[in-house]
Amino acid sequence: MKLHHLKPAEGAKTKRKRVGRGRAAGQGKTAGRGTKGLKARGKTKLGFEGGQMPLARRVPKLKGFTNRNRREWATVNLDRLAKAFKDEADPATMLEKGLVRKGLPVKVLAKGELDRAIIVRAQAFSEAAKAKIEGAGGRAEIVPPPG
Repeated sequence: MKLHHLKPAEGAKTKRKRVGRGRAAGQGKTAGRGTKGLKARGKTKLGFEGGQMPLARRVPKLKGFTNRNRREWATVNLDRLAKAFKDEADPATMLEKGLVRKGLPVKVLAKGELDRAIIVRAQAFSEAAKAKIEGAGGRAEIVPPPG
């Protein structure tokens, strides 16, 4: 047996019905579309529901949009860092103490005050937070993002 000898099983392939080819063909005149009306003449509008209010207009809409390129941060303020840590803070220890969520880069914000020098490691700092940390005698170190 060769490739050109292969053919589909009997009855597996049926001939396409060619409509609108005259009365003798059996599907002439209206070609199975009935008589008159939009469906007999052409294509119906996408989403058209026969005059009923279409689904796209029935459903309530949400305002605005969701930015697909948004970068989400786990934020932590200086006052919480001051309460939780004595001398050093990094994303792993912040996670252990429950200050940030897992898998997100950490950004330190400036709410609150620091009364001692703390070395803070995070993926990002606000300008004000960096100034407050360095003003208290500490260091703000940027570390690479998780993963």
